[in-house]
Amino acid sequence: MEIMEGSRAVAEAVKACRPNVIAAYPITPQTHIVEEISRMVADGELVSEYVRVESEHSAMSVCVGASATGARTYTATTSQGMALMHEVLFNAAGLRLPIVMTAANRSLSAPINIWNDHQDMISERDSGWIQLYSEDAQEASDMIIQAYKIAEDHDILLPVMIGMDGFILTHVHEPVELCSQEKVDDFLPLYDPIQYLTTENPLSFGTIVYPNTYTEFRYMIHEAMKKAERKIVDVASEFQDKFGRYYGGLIDTYEADDADLLILAMGSVIGTAKDAVDELRSEGKKVGIVKVRCYRPFPAEAIVESTKDAKAIAVLDKNISLGYEGALYTDVKSALYGKNGPLAMGFVLGLGGRDINKKTIKNIVAKADKAIKSGIFEAETEFVDLDLEVL
Repeated sequence: MEIMEGSRAVAEAVKACRPNVIAAYPITPQTHIVEEISRMVADGELVSEYVRVESEHSAMSVCVGASATGARTYTATTSQGMALMHEVLFNAAGLRLPIVMTAANRSLSAPINIWNDHQDMISERDSGWIQLYSEDAQEASDMIIQAYKIAEDHDILLPVMIGMDGFILTHVHEPVELCSQEKVDDFLPLYDPIQYLTTENPLSFGTIVYPNTYTEFRYMIHEAMKKAERKIVDVASEFQDKFGRYYGGLIDTYEADDADLLILAMGSVIGTAKDAVDELRSEGKKVGIVKVRCYRPFPAEAIVESTKDAKAIAVLDKNISLGYEGALYTDVKSALYGKNGPLAMGFVLGLGGRDINKKTIKNIVAKADKAIKSGIFEAETEFVDLDLEVL
């Protein structure tokens, strides 16, 4: 274990997975990841084809081409870079290519903002990529190793994007325990593609299909997503057995067993929420947390089961589906529909890097507590800490 930047921790995990091809384009705040990998390749620590491309669209295109030949591939991006990849993200999933990508979560322009929220990954939730969100630098690093095992499973064969909050996790220095190469090699076998491009057995990938077959292709991706739920849970347990660390499967909980109120959220805000919950618990308030680790496939059954005994849920969204509400809140309500579950409230906060501190969490808990007692809430979705002078 050593203290290191979150971006380096991710790069070290990538190196341990022995990718054949790295596609790299710099964009704040993910640049340190591909910079560190570049150094590893230049110094001979990682034997990989490192491709410096001219855009994020090209980065994902390189990964698609390389993965189609049977190569293990990796890239990283954020925000506008992910938006530029949009077209190719759908291609990667549609071609069933197990690419792994880190997303240093950042807001989308305009206006230009380089700080953290989850709008970039949320905007790609329907692309066919598995989406995992990390709480801290250690989890962001360990998720890389788990992601390849999930993506490359022959029943799954879908790409995986791993969110780590920009600057909050990418640039923070924390104690991180790296996985030994020997253990990673034992945990993660070499990629064994079912079909791949080769001159010895010519194939066509991504050819046109007509209305009589397109639905079936989308259905197969959907079914692979559903199978991924069990695989994500199993891989998390296997990782715990091998490396001794566990972050939950699809979800994780904290002080949730007897909680009247549950905070449901994704990413680094979980750490702040845990500190707030500890203080609230010391005051006798029964508050707990449900951490959504996997957003796609959406863990509807796990969320219903983990919240069934609570009186209310406060869903924290670091994104906004403009004109409606936070995306996580929408999905949670859908999961709870018809289940006679707890009262659910949505809170949009932390957009563009606005600070979320313990006071913010406690204010949300107070609003939810009021709703529990009255049975009603002031607004189904509330923007937290709005500065009315700016409006």
